[in-house]
Amino acid sequence: MALVDWEEKLEVVRNNGLTWIDIQNPTRDMIAKLGEKYSFHELNVEDCLSKIQIPKVDKYKDHIFIILHFPTTDKKTKKTTLRFSQLSIFAGANFLVTVHQGDLKPLEEMFSLCEQNDKLRETYMGKSSGYLLHSIIDVLVDDLLHMLMKVVGNLEDIEDAVFDDKVAVVKEISLLRREITTLRRVVFPLKRIVLEVTKDIQKFSDEDLTQYFNDVGDHIDKVLEVLEGSRETIEIYKDTDFMLSTEKTNEILAVLTILFTLSIPVTIIGTFYGMNMNLPGGIQTGSWTFFGTYTTMIIVVLITIACTLIMLLYFRRVGWIRIG
Repeated sequence: MALVDWEEKLEVVRNNGLTWIDIQNPTRDMIAKLGEKYSFHELNVEDCLSKIQIPKVDKYKDHIFIILHFPTTDKKTKKTTLRFSQLSIFAGANFLVTVHQGDLKPLEEMFSLCEQNDKLRETYMGKSSGYLLHSIIDVLVDDLLHMLMKVVGNLEDIEDAVFDDKVAVVKEISLLRREITTLRRVVFPLKRIVLEVTKDIQKFSDEDLTQYFNDVGDHIDKVLEVLEGSRETIEIYKDTDFMLSTEKTNEILAVLTILFTLSIPVTIIGTFYGMNMNLPGGIQTGSWTFFGTYTTMIIVVLITIACTLIMLLYFRRVGWIRIG
């Protein structure tokens, strides 16, 4: 089981002639030397070191090279957010090499189980590299399903908040839209790659692997179905929240506008009586006293109330406000 020199730094599991090498946070020197040993193409070696490659399958005589993307959580931020993680795979007749950045927890756990548990090692690695590849993709797709269920749960939580005037959910809706978009960008290429790999990996296995990969494909189709439904739902919530927010804003502006309008009569009349000019009941012409000392003020208040009532009746008649 022991390797020499640079190979001692690799994490390796062997079973029945099949070797699985898992490389986390790869270095150029490590991948280059591994490429020399297994005759990997230098362009594929470069692709392993890059984090921005698109999903693809490259076919060679003695192996295939696969790049897949899977969602993973970013723990650096206070809130868990989804982001891409690239998985590069070299699969041959008697070996399988996985290269990633160490953030695919299901893959790491699966590799650790194969190291520690003889029964599970035989289950995953007792048939062929093609079956092991299927098992790896299946585990990661199942983890993708768990992430999707969390998104669906958050979507259900937002449903009631959307119709609550006292709660603002614009940010939550935007974050969910981003997560759904991230998952869709992962799943659509994944479906295509799995269909392509089903044909290419068969040459390294005596057993027909079509049924196994078709099962993974069915899981991916379910994910796509739920994603499409979630995308439509979140768009409805977005439009609903926008319409309700707009309606609420319009109501507030309408109330403020009416209050301002109703204050116009008292403002105008009060302004006139505050001027240094002769007005009925003013100081210059002598205040009215037939209702007592405050007769002028009473008359002014009654006039402003009458003007306000007239305006209210008019607004109600034209349907601008509703009273009662």
